[in-house]
Amino acid sequence: MAAVLRAVLADARAQLVSEPHAAPSVADLLRSAEGRLAEGARETLFPVINATGVVIHTNLGRAPLAPEAVAAMQAAAGYGNLELDLETGRRASRHDHLDGLIAEVSGAEAGLAVNNCAGAVLLALAAVAGGAPVIVSRGELVEIGGGFRVPDVVAQSGSRLVEVGTTNRTHLRDYETALRDHPEARVILRTHPSNFRMTGFTSAPAVDALAHFAHAHGLLLVEDLGGGALVDLAPYGIEGEPTVQDSLRAGVDLVLFSGDKLLGGPQAGIVAGRRGLVDAVARHPLARALRLDKLSLAALAATLRLYRPPADPTRRVPVLRMLTEPVGRVAARADALAAMIADVPALEARVLETLGYAGGGAMPMQALASRALALESARFSADELARRLRTGATGVLGRIERDVVLLDLRTIGDAELPAVAEAVRAAS
Repeated sequence: MAAVLRAVLADARAQLVSEPHAAPSVADLLRSAEGRLAEGARETLFPVINATGVVIHTNLGRAPLAPEAVAAMQAAAGYGNLELDLETGRRASRHDHLDGLIAEVSGAEAGLAVNNCAGAVLLALAAVAGGAPVIVSRGELVEIGGGFRVPDVVAQSGSRLVEVGTTNRTHLRDYETALRDHPEARVILRTHPSNFRMTGFTSAPAVDALAHFAHAHGLLLVEDLGGGALVDLAPYGIEGEPTVQDSLRAGVDLVLFSGDKLLGGPQAGIVAGRRGLVDAVARHPLARALRLDKLSLAALAATLRLYRPPADPTRRVPVLRMLTEPVGRVAARADALAAMIADVPALEARVLETLGYAGGGAMPMQALASRALALESARFSADELARRLRTGATGVLGRIERDVVLLDLRTIGDAELPAVAEAVRAAS
């Protein structure tokens, strides 16, 4: 309170220097202080409704959690047996809560999780490369959002990067040449491109061929898979996204992937692979610095359980449900929303065929057939209508195309329709 009052008085004195006759009244000063106090007490992180059509939306928090994961976080918010064996009363490891689950759903021997995938890459290389050179194809030296750059992470792990091949073509013989020049190398790092695609005159060794080569030369193959799909999405028209199980079956020693993209859980970086290697990663000093907090751990465990048979994760995990939902159901939801706001004055609303996207550093260019409600206001421009929708009591984020606001129903759930309809009424 005192700091706010001092700031208000300082601003008033500064204004009097340039405008001597504009002295504020006591009421003016109190109103200004009251406004600053209200601003400081207001929350800065709000729930919003994603009507952009981008399923894994980085700016909106990526994957929305399943109800089971939210409930698990609430249950873990108080005291819990995070690092305690209740049977013996002795200290245990927080990794024990996830190890078996990750192994079960991925087919790995063991698993652990840290705070994000960049952390998993850093920790894995620090633990298994041991400062020795790490070999990476030039075509996989990616930079993704937030400044994550493969060369920088390799350097921070204490290893030296050895680039092989060219930007568009890398062959096994390139790895052979690198090993002749750097016989002390221990690891080949394979990086999934995640947020870009290279097409045309390109080639790279298949993952199983690269794994065979690595093992024949006494090396480990570590793969940063990024998106973290545990379900084959090809039957739903989403081609080319490898699963964690694919990589492990191909012989990858450690697979690293995100928890909050295609997996559909909280932010996390998951390490799955051979037992001895996972244990070495868990013992590394960096593991403590990068470990998951209890709430993320609880949410991740609950999400992983949704992948256990006979559960169908495409129905239970929100991200997978949105990615795989038939367009007919999306269209029915669009028609229902249109009917709910048909009587709003000065607003034209019609259902359009459109495309949503998987998004979020997993499959950003993967288009998804969708339906959107196109809104045109007789009172406001498209920019102003979109702003009013964003900043209302319930924030609704759509997109603008050709001066029309689109609310994409692929990322709006059935239960959200009344709130969206109310937000449209309030904004119009």
